[in-house]
Amino acid sequence: MNASPVITPLPGVRGRVWAGATASTFAGGLLLGVLTNLAQSWLPGAWNQIANSGAVWSVAAFAAFAAFAAGALLARRVSLPAAAAGGLCAEAALVIGYYGYAEVARDGMGDMQAPLMWLGMAFIAGPLFGVAGFWWRGSVPRRRVIGVAALAGVFGTEAIHYAWVLHYAPQAWTCLAVLVLVPLLMGRTHKERALALLTAVPFSLLAYLIFYRLILP
Repeated sequence: MNASPVITPLPGVRGRVWAGATASTFAGGLLLGVLTNLAQSWLPGAWNQIANSGAVWSVAAFAAFAAFAAGALLARRVSLPAAAAGGLCAEAALVIGYYGYAEVARDGMGDMQAPLMWLGMAFIAGPLFGVAGFWWRGSVPRRRVIGVAALAGVFGTEAIHYAWVLHYAPQAWTCLAVLVLVPLLMGRTHKERALALLTAVPFSLLAYLIFYRLILP
């Protein structure tokens, strides 16, 4: 007979973990939003586009990474819906932090059209990348590949934009290098790395068409 005690979750513990983790992702996103605003004056010349690009800090690199990281951090602690909520909090906080700092410390954010648009995008991209981070930390290889490919594809989308639209070759090559490095560093096996890299390419093209051609024509 197994005399080991049966461990049952304490009432309220899961809720406190969910609330604490979500609050931390919001705080992290808020700080990153302020930093992306500051980075515009830190980065020289055309490189300030890295921080100023909406796709980078809101639905792409910085914001997507924040949402992705939120899902990854929550993956071992809460459920998939909570990870999606954490991604939403991280990305919405980026928008709030960016425009909040612009309003308080700079010349103001201007009209509300841009903040509201990016906040709306945060409600779409945040949960998606939160789930991507959750999947990356999971045990299903197919989902891990999709999660990593989604994050890598963000940088591929930026590489396309920098190369074809802005004609910023160094930035384009940098984003392309990150697209390659993300699967190589985050994949668990050689097969996962190869599949994630291959999947990131169509993800990049699809995201570029949706974001830059449909949403921001």
